[in-house]
Amino acid sequence: MCGRPREIAFTLPPRFITQNHGDQKNNEQDKKEEEDMKMEPQRDVLAHRGSLVPSGDGFGWSLLCTSSKRGGGPPPGMASRLCFSVEYRHSSEQLMVFLLRLSNLPPCFHGNVTMVELRLLPDDRRPRQAKARGTGPDPEFTDCFIFQVSALRVLRSTLSVCVLSVEQDGKRHVVGRVLFPLEGEFGQAGRVLWRDLETEEDPQCSELGDVQISLSYSTSLQRLSVVVLRARGIQLLTDAGVCVQVILQKHTQVVKMKRSCVVKGENDPYFNFKTTFKLRPQHLDEACVRFELQQPSSVRSEPPIPLGVLVLGPFMYSRGPQLQHWIDMVNTAQEPVTLWHGLRRPT
Repeated sequence: MCGRPREIAFTLPPRFITQNHGDQKNNEQDKKEEEDMKMEPQRDVLAHRGSLVPSGDGFGWSLLCTSSKRGGGPPPGMASRLCFSVEYRHSSEQLMVFLLRLSNLPPCFHGNVTMVELRLLPDDRRPRQAKARGTGPDPEFTDCFIFQVSALRVLRSTLSVCVLSVEQDGKRHVVGRVLFPLEGEFGQAGRVLWRDLETEEDPQCSELGDVQISLSYSTSLQRLSVVVLRARGIQLLTDAGVCVQVILQKHTQVVKMKRSCVVKGENDPYFNFKTTFKLRPQHLDEACVRFELQQPSSVRSEPPIPLGVLVLGPFMYSRGPQLQHWIDMVNTAQEPVTLWHGLRRPT
């Protein structure tokens, strides 16, 4: 008679977690903590103005603003201001711009529709538009704009926001603009920002004086029209008067040079100097206009004395308001664009 086989002891081996799995868990935990940290600034925006919800307009998000009386108000002062927020998402290379509201619009614009035009300089030529909810001194927005831009290029870009007031007959007035360089602004992504609107009537911060320039471009005629209207606060060195020299350049090459008549001994001279240049559309990105205010020398054989210079052109030559002036001219063909600019020292 055969006996039963002896039982063999069997035990499950202890569960073993490889180093790779452990690293994966740690990485997942680190990612979660990083996402929570990124959401903190956004929660600050939401607490201030409202909440973000999925949108069906293709942008991915919409900003629902609460009453303008809630949350922190604008900084003290009577200047017109824009409230907005910016955030850059490195994973998708997207710059998100949240429009919140405007504050302290001038009374003459309270009954009009308020619109804004956004561009990401220097590349955007076609503006993105948003319309405010309601009218009055503090109109609000419910808009989020997404710009697809690489991490390297976004640091070299400037956000331009132009505020427009539109009358019932469709006539538009420029209330002011905000130029917001993005370099160094992503340390606290999503925080609420207040910026004063720059207006044409604002005095320029130039110790050498300012000059008012009008630019227009005709695509059909391939013609650039330039008008030097007037100047203010010019620091005259003598009583010989002042003139303005206008130069069209391509890279470092001078294409054409023109000079106005001399206006005698005035700190706020009125030039109304009009001139035109032949310029093909494909050269708009490589040409610029250089303005130089000069005083004739007392000795005829000597060159004139430079008082200050100004360069208007694309990103290759200009930044800030000077660049914006050129872009506005390109985008509003055949319509003159007039702005004040501060002079800088000749180099």
